[in-house]
Amino acid sequence: MQFEIIPVTPFEQNCTLLVCPTTEDAAIIDPGGEPARITAALERLGAKPRMILLTHGHLDHVGAAPELAAQLGLPIIGPHRDDAFWLDALPQQAQMFGFPPQAAFRPDQWLRHGEQLQLGERRLEVLHCPGHTPGHLVFFDPEAGLAQVGDVLFRGAIGRTDFPRGDQGQLLGSIRERLFPLGDQVRFIPGHGPMGTLGEERRTNPYVRER
Repeated sequence: MQFEIIPVTPFEQNCTLLVCPTTEDAAIIDPGGEPARITAALERLGAKPRMILLTHGHLDHVGAAPELAAQLGLPIIGPHRDDAFWLDALPQQAQMFGFPPQAAFRPDQWLRHGEQLQLGERRLEVLHCPGHTPGHLVFFDPEAGLAQVGDVLFRGAIGRTDFPRGDQGQLLGSIRERLFPLGDQVRFIPGHGPMGTLGEERRTNPYVRER
């Protein structure tokens, strides 16, 4: 799987383009803002956008999704239905964090744990990993050994759980029971900051390392 990371919004949120190397079909994951930069990257790569995927409902991950969906004629897929209240609260999120006004929206399709998505000739597995938010998802390409984990896990850190319906115990369980079993060699793209590997986090991350 080819990919490009585009940090967007003042929060430097990692919008990720996943591109099937055979068909050039592309998924836009977590377009939090700056839609012109995202479309410019698609054009530069010669990619064919097919879908918008959302890991969870926080504004910095979803803010440009409706505009891109309308502009490119794409479905918005995900997150899990348990994050519906976050999407309903987008106007309040925008006001709270000083973003431009944002209307609430609903995706074209909610996702559940264990579902699979086809992107060209590649398959993405859907993992429900609650804790940062109750409806947080991870998208995993087993052939490439690559996961887009949103705000579940970072290099040396984990996602915040002090937002409404956040749960640290649940988040730690998601990492240990659903991410780490994917394998130490798996590379992950977090919602913010640099990439890492699950093995390195399992060994060294102070929040979830094995003792």
